[in-house]
Amino acid sequence: MSTIIIKHGDSLRHDPGPKHAESPQRIKAVMAGLQGLKNLQILPAPLASIEQITRVHPAEFWSGLQAHEPSTGRVALDADTFMNNGSVSATLRGSGALCFAIDQILSEQALRAFCVVRPPGHHSEAQQAMGFCLLNHVAIGAMHALQDSTIKRVAIIDFDVHHGNGTQAVFEQNPDVMFVSSHQQPLYPGTGNIDEVGCGNILNMPLEPGDGSTAFRKAWSTLGLPAIHAFAPDLILISAGFDAHFKDPLAQLEVQDVDYRWITDEICDLATDNCHGRVASILEGGYNMEALASASRSHVQGLAC
Repeated sequence: MSTIIIKHGDSLRHDPGPKHAESPQRIKAVMAGLQGLKNLQILPAPLASIEQITRVHPAEFWSGLQAHEPSTGRVALDADTFMNNGSVSATLRGSGALCFAIDQILSEQALRAFCVVRPPGHHSEAQQAMGFCLLNHVAIGAMHALQDSTIKRVAIIDFDVHHGNGTQAVFEQNPDVMFVSSHQQPLYPGTGNIDEVGCGNILNMPLEPGDGSTAFRKAWSTLGLPAIHAFAPDLILISAGFDAHFKDPLAQLEVQDVDYRWITDEICDLATDNCHGRVASILEGGYNMEALASASRSHVQGLAC
């Protein structure tokens, strides 16, 4: 079975402004980085359904978010998070992409998937858009997967340099979902301490600025991956942020392209042992275009093995 890439032109419609780090150019950079890779099938992302969204976000939150979308110009939801005409369709494609990827995997049309979509999602809490994020795509995907009778446990791996506070908040009292995160600390959003354990299903591995490859790999090899193996998930989802890269302007974790290939290979090996190899990944952060292209290429090369 092939590895599938899920994308849609609507992802380019969300435009938080010419100087904003989370720009439409990110999608173009990722796709440029994937040029020349073989055995990839590119499929269009559908729109997420209201049913899929409201398993995570209350209907009134979603209605309010839609109401904020302006017909022209931009509106600020907070100091970092903006909407323009096109933001709603873009974020619907993001959540829809991951749900569709999961359906393709569970129906054995694909083994693994990477969703090349934006805006990112892991900071969005059930009732609060924040940190560039409107809907929490990976949380919506996990709840979608749990509707399938064959999926009892979902593991979410988040190696974005920023802690996925929204994902943690959604699932911290849900024992059917495990959330494991490596992230720089101190850094936005200020969550992700090691004592934040949920109902025993949350594992945070904070790293210090400058820690680099050695600390990143040690955290995952000694703590993160063994914990997921013990959890024995039926499906693994990845919040794939590439802003821990040493070239990224928003953080200082000094991770290399080869580390993204390493962690992806390790995740796929773990998936082979636990859940028939099933992995669905979705783009989160990554704000240096050169680094985003090369790191996402390394990630997809690992998924495609």
